[in-house]
Amino acid sequence: MSDFQYMVECSTRDVISLLIERDSMQMDEALDKVYNSRTYENLQNENSGLYIQSPEYVYEELMHEIHSIKDV
Repeated sequence: MSDFQYMVECSTRDVISLLIERDSMQMDEALDKVYNSRTYENLQNENSGLYIQSPEYVYEELMHEIHSIKDV
């Protein structure tokens, strides 16, 4: 596993944990929210630089995405 892939996996794990802790989501819902998001697509794109941001930053990006979808 490359360093990039490792960082993506760790960030993903941490964001899922934040969704469970802060938003009282069940594991399956948190997994669904993360893995089906544009945020996750960006996290996997090395050129986006999102993978070097803190998990809290990625979580906030995901929450912004989730809330913007609800507002439509």
